[in-house]
Amino acid sequence: MSIPRITSTTAKPLTIAETSAFTGLSPTTLRYYERIGLIDRVDRAPDGHRRYQQSDLAWLAFLLRLRTTAMPIQEMLRFARLRRCGDATVRDRLELLRTHERRVRDEQAAVMRNLAAISDKITHYEGLLEDQDDDPAG
Repeated sequence: MSIPRITSTTAKPLTIAETSAFTGLSPTTLRYYERIGLIDRVDRAPDGHRRYQQSDLAWLAFLLRLRTTAMPIQEMLRFARLRRCGDATVRDRLELLRTHERRVRDEQAAVMRNLAAISDKITHYEGLLEDQDDDPAG
């Protein structure tokens, strides 16, 4: 999933359909995130329809980064609650992000080790094919 970039073209409020297209999150997921408190209550137009502001989009982009790096939703909710409490929770938010960063780096290292093993296996099979191609009886 690509993380959306907030630009001046996203300065106007977006409908839920536009926000869905922009973030890649379904309207159902956007409503769910609002209902459980992962995102703040979204402003409404006079007709009652949601209108996502640039600040909502920036927060959603950050949530997507957390989600893409496999932060559990309960931790995302904790971070959102702490964020709402303001500067008094900066230390707690920093610790939560540091813990998540360590976990992501550990997972990244494991992926790199596995990728190296896969590359080694590819090299092994390429060598077997070269041997077969060089063998006139093959």
